[in-house]
Amino acid sequence: MVMKAMSMAALVATVAVVWAGPAAAAAAAPVDGLTAAAVDARVQAYLEGAPLPGVAVAVTRGSEVVRAAGYGVDSRGEPVGADTPMGVASVSKAFTALVVASLVEEGRLGLDDPVVEHLPEFAVDDPRSARITVRQLLTHTSGMSDRGFREKSEPAPADLEGAVARLADARLVADPGAERHYHNPNYQVAARMVEVVEGEPFAEVLRERVLEPLGMADTATVDTAADVSAAGVAPGHVPVLGRALALPEPEGYFNGSGGMVSTAADMARWLVAQNTGGRAADGGAGVPAGAVALTHAPAPRTPPLTNASADAPDPAAGSGLGWQVRETDGGAPLVVHGGIQFTYTAHHALLPESGVGIAVMAGTGLGAGDASALLWDLVALAEGRGPTGSPAPWLLTLDLVCAAAVAAVAAGAVRGVRRAGLWARDGRRWRRLPGAVGAAAVVAAALVPHRLLSSLAGGRDATWVQTLYTAPSVVVLLVAAAVALAVVWAVRLRALAAHRRPGPARELSGAGAVPAGA
Repeated sequence: MVMKAMSMAALVATVAVVWAGPAAAAAAAPVDGLTAAAVDARVQAYLEGAPLPGVAVAVTRGSEVVRAAGYGVDSRGEPVGADTPMGVASVSKAFTALVVASLVEEGRLGLDDPVVEHLPEFAVDDPRSARITVRQLLTHTSGMSDRGFREKSEPAPADLEGAVARLADARLVADPGAERHYHNPNYQVAARMVEVVEGEPFAEVLRERVLEPLGMADTATVDTAADVSAAGVAPGHVPVLGRALALPEPEGYFNGSGGMVSTAADMARWLVAQNTGGRAADGGAGVPAGAVALTHAPAPRTPPLTNASADAPDPAAGSGLGWQVRETDGGAPLVVHGGIQFTYTAHHALLPESGVGIAVMAGTGLGAGDASALLWDLVALAEGRGPTGSPAPWLLTLDLVCAAAVAAVAAGAVRGVRRAGLWARDGRRWRRLPGAVGAAAVVAAALVPHRLLSSLAGGRDATWVQTLYTAPSVVVLLVAAAVALAVVWAVRLRALAAHRRPGPARELSGAGAVPAGA
C-alpha cells in the first residue's frame, strides 16, 4: 500500500516536472496590442489562476516604458508597487556581465585572457584552472560545476574574496571550454576579478558603471540571503495545496551571481538601455553601446585545448554574457535569462526585432515557476498570442495526490503494524526480502532527497531543506513513507524475534491473511 501510493505520486510529479512553460504557438504578430491596459489584464488574469500573492512587472518598447507596476501584496500584506524592492536572483548575472564587458571595452581586460592574469588568488584543486578564461566564466564553460563544488551545501562566505577562497578544494569536471555547467561561482569569481581590477568593492563598481548612469537609484547588489531581506525585500513564498506560505529564504551566498535587489521602475530603465544601445531612460549617455552589444552576442566557438573533434557540439552555443540567445515560440530572436531562489524568482527578456523588453519579479520560489511562466505569457502578448497558462493546476494536482498518498501511507502502516504477528508466522521467507529492500530504499531516499533532486537537475546542488522548499508535498510524502515503513518493519522484526523464541507462542494483535507488502 505504501509503495503503491508512492508510485502514484511519483507519476504525477514526473508530469509536473516535464511541464515546461508556454504552449505551442503561431507565428509572431506585431506588438500594436502591447499596451499598459493589456499588460494589466494579462497579469491580473495570471494572478487569479495562481497562488502568487504579489508580482512586479516592467514592460518597455524602445525608449518607451509601456508599464512598470506592482500587483497584489507582499508577505507583510503591503501592496506591491513600481518602487517595491524585489530580489532578482540570477537576473543579476546580466549586470555582472555588463560590468565586465565595460572593462573589456576600455581595454582593461580581454574576454579570452586567463582569469589568473587579473585575479592571481583564483585557483581550484586542478592545474587546468590556470587556463580558465574570462569568457568561460561568463558562459559557464570553465569546467567548474556543482558536481565539483557543492556551492549551496557549503557555508556562505562573508564576501566575494571568501567566495573565491572557498574554491581552493573544488575540482573541475571538464577541461575549460569543453562543457557547459551552470555554476554560480563562475560569476562570483568574475565579480571578485572586477574588485581586484578596479580596486574597490564590486557593489561600488556596479553602481558607478551601470546603476548611476542608467538612473537605477533603487537597485543594489548584496552578499547573502540575510542581506536581501535587510535591503527591504519581504519574505517570499512557497506554494502548498494552492496557497502561498511565507518563509525565510534559506542561507546562501549571492553577490555577483544572484545578489541584486531592484524595482519594477528601475528594471524598466534597465530594459530601455538594453534595447537602445545603452541609452538611459532620460536620454542620457547611459552605458557603452559596445558593452551592451557584447553581452547580447552569442559566444564565438573557442575549442578547448583537448583532442575534441572540431565538429563536436559547441558547449557555449546560445550563450551570451549573462544572457541566453534563443527564439520565441513565434520564431523571433530572443535574449533572455531567468533567476530562481527558493522563495522568490525573476526573469527578463528582450525581443530585439520589436525593441520590447520584459522583466518579471515574483514573490514565489523555484517550485512555483511563476516568474518564468508570467514572462512567457507577456512574450506571447507582445507577439499577439493568447495566454500561455501557469503551472499552478499541475502543482495543485501534485499536492493533492501527495496528500492522498500520505493518508494511504498512514493507513497502510496501521494495517502493517496490526498484522505483524501474522507476518512473523508466515513460512514463506522469500516474500520478506523484496519488501525489506524496498523499505530500505525509501528510508535512504528520505535521507537524501536533495541528491535525488540534483540528479534530475543536471547535477545542480541543493540542501535537504532547499529540496523541501522546492517540492514540499513530495518530500513530506517521502518522509512519511520512510517513517511508516521503519515503524512497520521494526514491529515486524520484533514479532519475528518473539515468534522464534522457544516456549509458548506470543500472540500479537491482528487476524486474517498475511499482507502482500507495505
